[in-house]
Parts: sequence; structure tokens; C-alpha cells
Amino acid sequence: MSDRLTALDSSFLDIESPTAHMHVGWGALFAPPDDRPAPTFEEIRHHIAGRMHRAPRYRQRVEHVPFGIGNPVWVDDAGFSVARHVRRTAERDFGAAVDEAMSTPLDPSRPLWELRVADDLPGGCIGIIGRAHHCMVDGLAAVELMSLLLDPTPDPPAPALEGWHPSPRAGPLALAAGGVLGRLGTGLELWRSNLETLSSPRRMMALPARALRAGRALLRSASPARGACALNRPLSPHRHLAFARRPLEDLRRIKGRFDATVNDVVLAAAASGVRGALDGRSEPAAPLKAMVPVSVRAEGSTKDLGNRISFVFLDLPCDEPDAVRRLESVKAQMDRSKRTGEPQGGDDLLRALEYAPRTVQRAVSRAVSSSWTFNLTVSNIPGPRMALYMLGCELEAAHPVVPLSEGHGVSIGMTTVGDDACFGVYGDPDCMPDADIVARGIEDSIDELAVASR
Repeated sequence: MSDRLTALDSSFLDIESPTAHMHVGWGALFAPPDDRPAPTFEEIRHHIAGRMHRAPRYRQRVEHVPFGIGNPVWVDDAGFSVARHVRRTAERDFGAAVDEAMSTPLDPSRPLWELRVADDLPGGCIGIIGRAHHCMVDGLAAVELMSLLLDPTPDPPAPALEGWHPSPRAGPLALAAGGVLGRLGTGLELWRSNLETLSSPRRMMALPARALRAGRALLRSASPARGACALNRPLSPHRHLAFARRPLEDLRRIKGRFDATVNDVVLAAAASGVRGALDGRSEPAAPLKAMVPVSVRAEGSTKDLGNRISFVFLDLPCDEPDAVRRLESVKAQMDRSKRTGEPQGGDDLLRALEYAPRTVQRAVSRAVSSSWTFNLTVSNIPGPRMALYMLGCELEAAHPVVPLSEGHGVSIGMTTVGDDACFGVYGDPDCMPDADIVARGIEDSIDELAVASR
């Protein structure tokens, strides 16, 4: 596990502001157990504390390198306490509890994560609201954090006994020296990589194709988004997460009928939801440019924290009134992106950013995250398909939070829990008060496509 943030990890620190909180997360609901009393807050916190050894990063905080010589580093938090990060909320309205948690930034002087436990919900349900800074995890790794708290059976194994001692804190001179050495190491790595390419005919032959797909990805990301859109206004610090939920089998049936992917169905439903919200505002219908994160993690590496994502950009057909034609438009664009290697080209561009100075990295991060580049984010995050439990309470739903960078009023995420597709429409209620309308539009669109697929 590297102690230095990558350029992509650091970018999420660079674009954070008092009104743009760059945490990813979820609101999860658990059913009360049938055969035992529901766990208390203290039992839940003790359960989480007994598993902290599985995720050492969650006991570390970000330390910035003096003068920005290098990317920030992870250091052990000598004052770490689970009690600071696992907190109880007395709110009985789960949606209100989620909104309250997501409307405040994480404390940068501590490890950048938090879990809130709502243990007094109607019907005996328990809610867990999790969030972690995007510099620490991408969406897939955030789901893995939730999995660390869960078990495949109602009875968890005994917690591990562990004595943890933080490493000594490095001083400013040591941090600066590490930053210089890191920069030298990056330069040597670039030199070695170029030498290996020059000495390998196979790599030399692949260079034109890689350059072409990187160029395509750059052109697609640089093309301007639609301006003067209701989704793209200055943000307030307030957040609201609207929920939508549909049987995953509906999405799979639609996928099979139209030779699409589940991700295509999610994007088409998102276009429909946004279209309904804009109609309610009498906003002229037009395609909106969506940024779609794509995981480039190696198979089996979900437990590795940090960000292993690339991006694809496409025009959401919010101007198309027919649900099937919306899906066909999305499918055609995503097929073209895969065929031309846009995700791999974007990954090459992000990797190249590692070799740029921090000032250049910051400038690129702010440009790419601006509303000039895209209108909204839509993310499909694979989740657990099997039954999972926390201290005997079965996980029923988990609605994802996809963060909002400045000037973006709404984002849409979907994750799978068992046999359900759980959507989270995350918005700034001051800038974009229509998140619930978007969520209902997503459900209606899936219903419409499900009927068309029969």
C-alpha cells in the first residue's frame, strides 16, 4: 500500500471547496433480526472497531508536503479513535439523517471517513450512513468498505485482538525530502518506461494506436458541455439524497431484449429522470454531457484503496421523448467508446498526469471537474449480490452517493444489493431541488422499458 497519493487521488483534494464536498458514500438500511434483539449502537461500534485492522488506511490522515514539492502522503493519526468516526444519530427519518451527514465536509485533520448509525428507525430497521473522501477510495472501494463491516452469515466471527501503534510522525524536512525523492523516482520511472518501449518492437508498434485513443479521449473530454443548464449553478453546502429502487431482473431483462448492458440501461433511465426534472422547469430539452466513471481495476483488487478509474463522456439524450430510442442512443455511444478505446485512452492520460508538476496537476483537475467540461456524473457501481449481515441484521438496500464538484447540481449513482438495483440521486436542494423528481423518472423509465422488453 503506497503512502503517497497519486495525481488522481490528489485531484479530489484539489477540487474540494466549502460547498463541494468530495466524499463518496452510501446510505444503507438493515432489517432487524428475527431471532435476537437488534444490536445496540455500542455493539455496532465495537463490531466496527474490531475490524479496523482490515483497513489500515482508515487510521491514517493526509499530510501535505511543504511548498507542494510532491503529492500529499498518508501518515498514521496518533490520536485515532473509532469513537470520532463512528457516531450515533437520533434522527428517526433515515433520509433526513443521510442529508444531514452529507451536508458537512469531513475534518481534514483526521482520517477522512465517517459512519453514522441510525438505530431508532421505524419498524426496528437500522441505518448506516457511510462516507469516505474520494482521495481515499473510488466508488468500488467505497462499496468494499461497507463489505468490511458485513458477513455472509448472521453470526460474525470473533473480533481479532490487535495492538496498533502509530508510526512516528515525519517532520517538515523529512516530508520535503520525501517529496523531492518522489519526484526523482517519478522521473526515473518515466525514463525507464521510455527505454523499455524503445527496446521492444511490440511496444513501439502499439504506440500509434495508444496515442490515437488517448487523443480521442482528450478531444471528447475537452468538448464543451451545454451551457446555461439548470443543473450547473453555484453550489450551497446543503445536500439531499433521493432514493429509487427497482428489481435488478428488470434491468437484466431490458439488457437482454435490446442487446445492451446494465450500464446502458442505467444511463438511459438517468436521461429520462433528468428530462422529467427539466420539463418541470420548462427548460428546453437538449442532450446533456455526462461523465461516466469506468473502473480500470485489475480483477480481484477491490480491496486496494485509492482510485483506479477512467472516464467516458457521452451525450445523455434528454431531448428524446421515447424511452427505447433513448436506450438505443446510449448503447450506440457506449459501444463506440469501447470500440475506440476511450476508457483506456483516458487511463493513459491520467497516468501521464503523474509526471506533471503539482501546479499543472491542480490546474488540470479544476478544468476537468468544471461545468464547462460536463453537466453531470452518472455512475454504475457493482455491489454485493449475496445476502450479507451486520450482527444478524440483513442488508436490504444501499443507495450510493456520487460527489458533486463545483457547478454541478446533481449526480446519479446505482449499486446492486442482492436482487435489487438501488439508485441514489444526489443533489444540492438550493441549486437543484428536483432530485426526487429525477428519482421517480428513473423508476418510471425502467418500468416503461421493462414493458417494452416483454
